[in-house]
Amino acid sequence: MNLAEYQELETFLLQYPDTTMLELMAPDLNGILRGKRIPASEFATLYRQGVKHPAALTLLNSIGDMIEDVPGYEGDPDKLMRAIAGTLAPVPWLNSDTGQVLATFTELDGAPGLFDTRNILVNALGPVWSMGLSVVVAVEMEFYLVEEGEGRLPTPHLPRLPGTSLPQEGVQYAMAEDLWDQDAFLEDVRETCLLQGVPMTTVHSEFSPGQYEINLRHCADPLLACDHALMLKRIVKGVARKHGMYATFMAKPFDGLAGSGMHMHVSLYDESGENVFADGNTNTAPAISETLRHAVGGMALTMQAATAVFAPNANSYRRMVPGSFVPLAPTWGYNHRDVALRIPVSDHKDTRIEHRVAGADANPYLVLAAIIAGMHYGITERCEPPEMINEGETLEPVFTLPRLWQQALDQFADSEVLARYLTPEFCELFKSIRQTECDRFAAQVSNRDYEWYLRSV
Repeated sequence: MNLAEYQELETFLLQYPDTTMLELMAPDLNGILRGKRIPASEFATLYRQGVKHPAALTLLNSIGDMIEDVPGYEGDPDKLMRAIAGTLAPVPWLNSDTGQVLATFTELDGAPGLFDTRNILVNALGPVWSMGLSVVVAVEMEFYLVEEGEGRLPTPHLPRLPGTSLPQEGVQYAMAEDLWDQDAFLEDVRETCLLQGVPMTTVHSEFSPGQYEINLRHCADPLLACDHALMLKRIVKGVARKHGMYATFMAKPFDGLAGSGMHMHVSLYDESGENVFADGNTNTAPAISETLRHAVGGMALTMQAATAVFAPNANSYRRMVPGSFVPLAPTWGYNHRDVALRIPVSDHKDTRIEHRVAGADANPYLVLAAIIAGMHYGITERCEPPEMINEGETLEPVFTLPRLWQQALDQFADSEVLARYLTPEFCELFKSIRQTECDRFAAQVSNRDYEWYLRSV
């Protein structure tokens, strides 16, 4: 038993003595939080020794189905769920006295479960930590507020024109009035983030109507940064329901509108606290080091194989189309938002790489694991990056990342570099589960099949 974690439970119960249940949650491969509620009588057991749960919780597909014959997990064996320090919090959007805590999985003997994506991130971080480097991460999340539309399809939840029930037309990027219309919702999100320890910073309306972005503060604990990303998604969804709306982090929920991304800002620091991505010998922008260039080279080299992680399901690839503000090739540049790997304007201390490829539907632990894998490989192998896109330069519309889910899964399965960091066992597990869902999705007869072909062919 970790005494500090048990003290966290005791402190929480002193502050919220009426708590009757805890929602114990862990992310599956897609980053969807799944778990169960446990009663107050089991709180102490959770923090002292963990509670048992089938390992299948982390191995479900996007609609919550089990995949048959997952290698090594036949018979749906029990493993242990253990509470993650710093994630115990009340759930203010529920009417019941219910709390929540994120969990990680271990084997029954206490060894980290390598079917748990949080532990895969730890594995990928190991080589970077062994170099004496620390990782600082900030996450930006885009999402839509949605409402019921005509028929069976949802529609973006839009502001109304004053004095009418007509929706506001146009993109209206960063319009203050859009935030005014959602002030009660956004204020509840802010207050809940404070209550649950999620370091929310800025919020603005995005490049499509009904779309918003919330940023999280830079965090020196990369695991906690990903915890915060998942907790933020849960907060946005929960608070939206409280306000009679729905929120979605689908990569591409609507035709003709921008998709939703998850951007990660990553920087590396040595043991003396110096940013190894910055060139301290110059003040000429961009003051980037050879280490940053090599990190970019490795990330560019592994980007195609990692696309299956950045775009984890069928809908993800609807976001990846030309002219949609989504990077389609392993490009990089300074102060340029059309590239995949952006070097933001910053001082030496804050020099970083912004990874702009992943959709908001991706698992943040796996996204960061793939980013770190590319960085470490590039630094140690001294990989040269492609030609840098200059500030203000027009970017040619080149599409070299996988266009289809099957292509992405095939390239992921063939990557020896990703297997080195994510472990061969996990890569096989990931490919097996995602391939089964890919095959099942492709076999569905959709409404579009009927609309295009039923009468005409």
